[in-house]
Amino acid sequence: MGCGLIYRTPFYFGFFKALPYNKVKTESTYHFPMKAWSITKIAFYIAMTGICISCAAKIPIPSRYPTTIPPSQRPYQINGVWYFPIPSAEGYVEKGIASWYGEDFHGKPTSSGETYDMYGMTAAHKILPLGTHVKVTNLLNNRSVIVRVNDRGPFVAGRVIDLAYTPARLIGIVGPGTAPVLVEAVQVALPHDKNGETVWDVEPIRDFQHGNFTIQIGAFQNVANALKIRAAMLEEYSEVRIQPPSPEDRDNERYFRVQVGRFTELSKAQYEAERLKNDRFPDAFVVAVEEE
Repeated sequence: MGCGLIYRTPFYFGFFKALPYNKVKTESTYHFPMKAWSITKIAFYIAMTGICISCAAKIPIPSRYPTTIPPSQRPYQINGVWYFPIPSAEGYVEKGIASWYGEDFHGKPTSSGETYDMYGMTAAHKILPLGTHVKVTNLLNNRSVIVRVNDRGPFVAGRVIDLAYTPARLIGIVGPGTAPVLVEAVQVALPHDKNGETVWDVEPIRDFQHGNFTIQIGAFQNVANALKIRAAMLEEYSEVRIQPPSPEDRDNERYFRVQVGRFTELSKAQYEAERLKNDRFPDAFVVAVEEE
């Protein structure tokens, strides 16, 4: 019996209520004494309840998160506030207030599963992927340090990062307790000594999601065909270019490439390229444009 019966139960209830309870119709064989009707009604309700329960039990309960998402990247809730870890530290830069945590947490487990070491070069961040290295610069004295994110926090309004004791001491945060900082995701680097001071030569993690992008919709050996496409696309795009063949191209590989649009976000360029693919240019793809 399908679950669709549940939606039809009001009709059946109304049908039984419409029948006479204690009366005998002159030309009818139906006779519903009150006692018999009560038993019938009770039995019917019990049967319908069983059907509803059995149908409800068949509804699958989806898993809370896709199994491909590691536990450390799943959304979590602290003090009624939901936090959503980002999948990549690519291009991450943030300004805010840094604080530090020490002896009260020393030796206790962190969100990454590691044991917290207040003398280690680590930090807590609310949303950066665990394992990310960041350069933290104290904006009051320009001292910098590189730390690895292995914990979650700080869960205090306005604070962006919680440093372990040692990195906090190195950039002068232990005394005041907090300081304005610049946090930059960086590639792993080793420090070196310069005039008696520790200097970090690091490069920020490149932001591949932003830049200059266009969409190539076709490549033609005959320039006349490229010009026709360009003329047609000028009705839709304010910027349509024909990229001439490169001097390095071979004679049989000299193509005039038609490119449309200009985008500063890769995701928007990809979305438009998909639209063009489904429309009339199945070979459309995104091209990164070098800055002139």
